[in-house]
Amino acid sequence: IKQKKRHMGDTNHFCPVSLKENFVLYPGLQEHAAKYKEKIYYFSTSEYRDKFLKNAEEYVAHNEPLQAPPLRVCLLGIHGAGKSTCARQIADKLGIFHIQFEEYLQELILPKTKKKVGPSFDEDQEDDNKIPEELEDFSQTMTKTETEKSKQEVELTDEEEAIKANLVDNTELPPEVLDNIVPEWWKKEPFRCTGFILDGFPRTSDEARYLSERGLCPDVAVYIQVEEDDILDRLFPPRLKKWKDRRRKKKEYKKKLKELKAKIRV
Repeated sequence: IKQKKRHMGDTNHFCPVSLKENFVLYPGLQEHAAKYKEKIYYFSTSEYRDKFLKNAEEYVAHNEPLQAPPLRVCLLGIHGAGKSTCARQIADKLGIFHIQFEEYLQELILPKTKKKVGPSFDEDQEDDNKIPEELEDFSQTMTKTETEKSKQEVELTDEEEAIKANLVDNTELPPEVLDNIVPEWWKKEPFRCTGFILDGFPRTSDEARYLSERGLCPDVAVYIQVEEDDILDRLFPPRLKKWKDRRRKKKEYKKKLKELKAKIRV
């Protein structure tokens, strides 16, 4: 017996309420289906189905087809896999935003920390040119003032402390902190209508679960898999160059320090 073909609603098998309110294509479930004007609609939850049935006209197309959300991509991979390089190229080609997650976290606390924090920045920011204590009395007044200012402790909020702990010690960010960061890329302009490629998030199963629970669905998640030897060949030369530069600066500093001590004796 030939079965009648089902007439799907405007959003096909995606939830029309998730599209309207969150601008997300969230797959609907058959157990949460409803019929409206001889068309079948699927919903992500029973609550959304009930909401649709109370005011269906708000969620269906009228004069023009419903607008689909822009492309949202999560790009994953281990450190040194080349995520940021690939993400920039993809973002430029598709005309979407590139969001480097850890860099975004750095920018949130940078006004107070005054420098980037974390293992990859500790070596770069070693204070090789710090004047030793026995020569502080001979330093300029301006230098003293700047040193005292730099020693003053800056108070961070609980959220900023959590972000700093994540960058320094890889401590997991609590959901309430993520709530103030991640959803705006799906729900606020200019990201909402333009789309983005999110570089380096989610990083753990808990963060992936967070996206799912909040209904923040990427259209695609790409994992870049790279051999360890390739990463070593890519990262070792620039790190070696930094190490040589620090050695050179340290030698130059010792030379200046020697000259300064000679002037003080005179």
